[in-house]
Amino acid sequence: MQSPSPSADHLVRIGRLLCATVLVLFHLGLIFSGLVPNLVSRPLHLALALPWIFLFVPATPVKRFTGWLFALFGTGASVWVAVNHERLLDQYGFLEGDFQIAIAVVLLVTVLEAARRAINWPLPLVALLALTYGLFGQYIPGEFGHAGTPLESFLGTLTIAEGGIWGSLAGVSVSVVAIFVIFGAVLNAGEAGKGFMNVAAAAAGRLNGGAAKVSIISSALFGSISGSASANVASTGAITLPAMTKLGYPRRLAGAVEAVASSGGQIMPPLMGAGAFVMVELTGVPYTAIMGAAILPALLYFIAVWIGINAHARTLELKGIDAADRPDLKNTVITTAFFLVPFSVLMWGMFAAGYTPQYAASLAILTGFILLFIDGRLSMNLKDALLRIEEGLVTAARQVAMIASIILCASIIIGVLSITGLGVKITSLILSGSGGLLWPSLLLTALACLILGMEVPTTAAYVICVSVAGPALTQLGLEPLQSHLFVFWFALLSTITPPVCGAVFIAAGMVGENWLKVAITAMGLGVGLYVIPLGMIANPALISLSTEPLAALIAFVQIGVGLGLISYGLIATRSLPKTAALLGAGLLVIFVRPLADVLF
Repeated sequence: MQSPSPSADHLVRIGRLLCATVLVLFHLGLIFSGLVPNLVSRPLHLALALPWIFLFVPATPVKRFTGWLFALFGTGASVWVAVNHERLLDQYGFLEGDFQIAIAVVLLVTVLEAARRAINWPLPLVALLALTYGLFGQYIPGEFGHAGTPLESFLGTLTIAEGGIWGSLAGVSVSVVAIFVIFGAVLNAGEAGKGFMNVAAAAAGRLNGGAAKVSIISSALFGSISGSASANVASTGAITLPAMTKLGYPRRLAGAVEAVASSGGQIMPPLMGAGAFVMVELTGVPYTAIMGAAILPALLYFIAVWIGINAHARTLELKGIDAADRPDLKNTVITTAFFLVPFSVLMWGMFAAGYTPQYAASLAILTGFILLFIDGRLSMNLKDALLRIEEGLVTAARQVAMIASIILCASIIIGVLSITGLGVKITSLILSGSGGLLWPSLLLTALACLILGMEVPTTAAYVICVSVAGPALTQLGLEPLQSHLFVFWFALLSTITPPVCGAVFIAAGMVGENWLKVAITAMGLGVGLYVIPLGMIANPALISLSTEPLAALIAFVQIGVGLGLISYGLIATRSLPKTAALLGAGLLVIFVRPLADVLF
């Protein structure tokens, strides 16, 4: 008797697993195989990402049909560039003939549509405006027009040369971001997520406000590998939000705690979203040095949140988690090993063995893959292991594809800024608008980051803002890493700041509270997000841990004291004069002369 044919869902699952496996093996293979030409690896990166944007998503019949068209034509154009890379290098970004122009148009339209389907309209619209400016900006009178570029050269620079969509940002997405995304997906497919929660509950569950403090610790740990505020809220929030509401936390506070703690994941090393890796490319600063610069500000942020929770706990008499609900020591130790062992391999590879971050992460991925065969009871079940492997592969592929769509779309904007010289003109505008003064320039940049961050993901907002404002800040005396960290932090503000605050929306929906109440509470708890980047400018020793550790620690204490006063004043006091006094004292402590300058 003939067996029935596999169902359509089963075939889709097989196809999805096959595509995910190819994507993961391709990116790992790039790390171990040696040098691969950029015009091969980067177009194939896009080709492997497209099915996850256009095909493996719920869709109406019309959207599914157009998705197949975009996937086929976009993949075909990307593979054509990879196959003909040697010939294209000799063209120096100049298209030859109508066929190559068609290839360029297909690639640009596909990248725009991929970003639209992945993260909605705002970023693709900005990229489309940039393309329109590049094509027709010569008709704009005055300073903000440009001389014009031949169509073949303009489109070619964006699509067949190592600029535009195949530029340095794409290289970061291919060789570094993808690897760390795979690392995070492999850890989370196993018992590492449970390990984060268990460590947090064991460390802080018994304290007053313990459920909120568990959220802080678990989100900091989880965020250090997820790098996404939304993913952080959705994962850790599924456990911490019910725990907080069960213990009598006001829903606005529970949602705010989770949103604020999860937003900190993007500033917590080692992953920091894709931002740290993009920063490496744009500044030329080694990844380990960026980690060293970022760690103390990130700790200050979480300390300020902790102080705020203490203030709420005292006011609202919030108790810790019951002993019966906290994990036992054996379970905690076992589940902790599932993230501690791969993390140890990662740290050993980067700091002891001296490997590149992506090579060390690849070794950690292999370690995490082996651990997928073991569960939290230290038993092995092949069927469960295969399901965990499938989950890790599919999650990795989806996240790599989403980040690729964001970075490649942002690369169009950066390419146009370079080709037309618009970036230099905006830099001049910032300098003239601020009167050549640093602090007005910082405020203009912060406002631009906040507005842009409301509409596009943090990494894209950071890349665009730093491309136009970074040179102005550097000309005004900031070190490149200072200006980049400042911009990156302010690009993150939109996760908790109305009117568009992604982390707050998700947390408010999960906890069933009005989002605006959650946002207002979150802004008080997350005040460090607004103050710390300014503290980095006023006291630059804070980011010099790897070069001047003593001065960095002194700056850490100074800013921490000021930040504690501000956080306590915003939350714990009900008297306006007392609040004003604490805020004023905190600002004075942070922005007076750095103690490191006085002592040394």
